[in-house]
Amino acid sequence: MSSESRAGRPKASSRETLAEAACELFLEKGFEATSIADITTRAGVSRSSFFNYFASKSDVLWAALDDRIALLEQRLAFTDGAPAAADVRTAVAAIAVGFAPDSLALALVNATAMGLEDELEREASVRRSRIARAVADRLRRGGAERIDSEVAASAWAGAVLAALEAWAHDGPGRTSLVRFFARATVTADAVTAAAGGAVRQLRVVVQAPDFDTAVAFYRDAVGMPQAEAYEADGGARVVILDAGRATLELANPEQVAFIDRVETGGDAPSDRIRIALEVDDTPAVAARLTDAGAELEASPRLTPWRSLNARLRGAAGLQLTLFQELGPR
Repeated sequence: MSSESRAGRPKASSRETLAEAACELFLEKGFEATSIADITTRAGVSRSSFFNYFASKSDVLWAALDDRIALLEQRLAFTDGAPAAADVRTAVAAIAVGFAPDSLALALVNATAMGLEDELEREASVRRSRIARAVADRLRRGGAERIDSEVAASAWAGAVLAALEAWAHDGPGRTSLVRFFARATVTADAVTAAAGGAVRQLRVVVQAPDFDTAVAFYRDAVGMPQAEAYEADGGARVVILDAGRATLELANPEQVAFIDRVETGGDAPSDRIRIALEVDDTPAVAARLTDAGAELEASPRLTPWRSLNARLRGAAGLQLTLFQELGPR
């Protein structure tokens, strides 16, 4: 596309014009075969103008993210008041806010056509290192041990790049990057909590008079792998099952009533403590659990926040909600 063909468009900055020209050429000729001179000629600007904005042709793709990483580095370097984990969470989340589809998203989707696979991996590692270094420094200042802070920092850096790639391949104009960041940073947040000395595990302890039946139901029917098992004098027995990520949801009575209306039409009021299990296929799991002896209290139904929920009464008298996250439309 020639520079003349841009007539009639809203005037873009030289940086945007250069980025557009570069992506056009990467698609036409490939990354390696495109020179900076090719880009400036296509954009209709001087070579010196290029270097006012970018240090290399690769930087054309990463400039918007680099600006946001620089802000993250500043935020984390000069904040010590709030808990370190909260500082990290806020600084990383800010990267996604208002992030519009740009050259990087185009390159991630068209990496093969542009001949960019190796280049993107090399440059992504540079950005991961910058994010990880800033996060680790902040966590250490918050009291985390070096090894814990570096593991958590790697998780945060990986989450940022993974969210960007997933967003690009989903079609970045279709949904906000914030949604992908929220999903990708769940694990990083959990690792950070451990590094910061917070609660490391939520364990629900259930008294089960029919012990073997309860173990068979939750381990075999529900599908929670057995992590530990112990016996003691007097017939004491305990089995610890792995349930994936644990969270504690606190709700006021009004919220509980609202959820009951959504999940059950009000026909199966919530117990004071109800166990919610995220699954991949709510109808199939609900059917499997009823076959294993659970009582179906409310059949699967779509919630306003696009999850598919069912409510059952499981072994040991536990009230269960199965929920399947359906994601954006």
